[in-house]
Amino acid sequence: MLCGFRMKNEEPREDFWRYAEEEICQILKRTAALEFGTFKLSSGRVTPYYVDLRVIPSFPNAFRKVSEIYVNAIKMKIGDEKFDRVSGIPLAGMAFAVLVAFHLNKPFIYVRQTRRLRGRERKVEGVLMPGDRVLLIDDLVTTGLTLERTASAIKAEGGVVTDAFVLLDREEGGRERLARSGITLHSVLRISSVAKRLFEMNAIDEGQLEIILNQVRKK
Repeated sequence: MLCGFRMKNEEPREDFWRYAEEEICQILKRTAALEFGTFKLSSGRVTPYYVDLRVIPSFPNAFRKVSEIYVNAIKMKIGDEKFDRVSGIPLAGMAFAVLVAFHLNKPFIYVRQTRRLRGRERKVEGVLMPGDRVLLIDDLVTTGLTLERTASAIKAEGGVVTDAFVLLDREEGGRERLARSGITLHSVLRISSVAKRLFEMNAIDEGQLEIILNQVRKK
């Protein structure tokens, strides 16, 4: 049981967001989740830095803290009465989405990347009823294409998608893309604020800070 879920609910909202930023930045530093180089993202976009949040579940204490932050942030920004089901995004967002669904006592579903060729020929796995309001959860967002496709698959099977939640917004057009599809993107943090805090912590140098900020400016 993640008893820490109650810990921050009693604090003022500003204190929670400061706590969340500090914890996540410390976790990124300890897990070496932020890398610099040349990387190709799932969208096909080439980027000079990569945030690998898939490593976090390999560090149980960090995983617990990040999951706690997800749950509390969703309660504050959206409210758990505003959705009926939680959908994870394969593969990086799945681990976080499962825990969020469990601790918010919400049914969990996910969208397959390819349609099943046997059994029920559908992309949505799990029970989805017509009119169900589904909250999309992923680890981070860049262009928003994956979240948009997931929403389309859920809508095609009768679900309603108006909100998506991520830990980190890379600020490269994903928020705007989803808005055009009628979906509000919520994030715990934006990469620009994360980069500035990591620089203050001496976790990245000035050149690396500029690499991230320049990528944001290019969107």
